[in-house]
Amino acid sequence: MSVDELLELPDGGMRHELVDGELITMVPPGSEHGRVAMRIGVLLTNHVAQTRSGETLAAETGFILSRDPDTVRAPDAAFVSRERFVAIGSTPNYWPEAPDFAAEVVSPSDSFTEVQTKAIAWLDAGTKAVLVVDPQQRTATVYRGRDAVTVHREHDQIDLGNAVPGWRLVVAELFP
Repeated sequence: MSVDELLELPDGGMRHELVDGELITMVPPGSEHGRVAMRIGVLLTNHVAQTRSGETLAAETGFILSRDPDTVRAPDAAFVSRERFVAIGSTPNYWPEAPDFAAEVVSPSDSFTEVQTKAIAWLDAGTKAVLVVDPQQRTATVYRGRDAVTVHREHDQIDLGNAVPGWRLVVAELFP
């Protein structure tokens, strides 16, 4: 399947991603996933609005990570720097590149391998940092490279300034 075919696909109440040309249909996550994803989005949006450093995008936003075969992923929250957003401009379709920052919330149905594979795909496409939040374990894992992965516990502070200028947060802030 191509990016254009994915754009034309009726959603049927489901979220879809495209990985190497293969359609992935995702079951809607539970309420805890939604609460944590919203929390990340609010914290990120508040910081970005205060610093005027770029744009935040919600879970429904598709990002084109590769072509031939096509890959379109949708993180639970994302950030694109002001410079990149101005250079490309707003688009009614999928964002044509990877975001500077992507956040993923682990769902009960996700396997460790699936989540890790997704984080690495973001990085390979140019994302500077990926935050993977596990509500069940109450941890936040930051991926900055294939060999630069750090697991943080509730009391830890995370510095995500390499991807979102000036953004620091305490892991406990991610959990309602």
